[in-house]
Amino acid sequence: MTFIQWIYSSYPNPSISGQWGMLHIGVLVLSIAITVALSILFRGKSSNDSKEKARKIVIWTLVGLIFTFELLRRIINLCKTTDYSLNNMLYILLPRPWCAISCWLLIASVFVRKKFFYNLASMSALLCAIIFFAYPSAGVNNQYILFENLYSISTHALLLITSICLITLRFTDFRYKTIWKELYGLAIIYAYGILEINVLDISTDPLYFMEGNEVQEILGLPYGMFIGVYIIFMIIYINVFYLINDRKNVFVRRKKTIKQKAVV
Repeated sequence: MTFIQWIYSSYPNPSISGQWGMLHIGVLVLSIAITVALSILFRGKSSNDSKEKARKIVIWTLVGLIFTFELLRRIINLCKTTDYSLNNMLYILLPRPWCAISCWLLIASVFVRKKFFYNLASMSALLCAIIFFAYPSAGVNNQYILFENLYSISTHALLLITSICLITLRFTDFRYKTIWKELYGLAIIYAYGILEINVLDISTDPLYFMEGNEVQEILGLPYGMFIGVYIIFMIIYINVFYLINDRKNVFVRRKKTIKQKAVV
């Protein structure tokens, strides 16, 4: 295998059943360990500006790694393609599946620097990471780790680490009174997905809601039932973030009240 074959992922790479194999489990465990370590090291409250700067450096580093992989993949695909049609250029340059969309949401979040955008990016990225590590359809299912495999494994691991770190390092703030902002952002993501399918013609099902998609096949459900399960799951998934934060705020308020009464 030459370097060009590796970087272009052109070397013959037989499929294997890698789900819940050593590589899959190893990457998941390492990702969780890194997430826990970063959360413990940088989560604590501090009036020292250095702690806040350290948190930002952590997120910028993680996002920088995601950006590097996204940029490299596009450069490599542009170098190896012989089709310079508009459709193929859009196929190469635009984020297509939900995981790639989430990568760019995380990248954008460090520039937008708004709580609602951190909320949206973390929810979207964590969902993609959960789906990948629950049932990976790429990355770990080949005999060799070519660049495409490395890209898939690394970006999903970074989606998991970055999304949780945004939450544990206090960049997010899930509140029901501002949930409309995140829902509006989610609606834009779905509109973009429909645009990919029906207008740009660069993806068949970026958000896993079209008939015959991988998730539907795994669950073995009729399409109508699958859509019902899909909608219910998304409603529950989104609400979990806000319910946890709401209960946490209630606990904090009660703790403050008890302390105030104790002082009096």
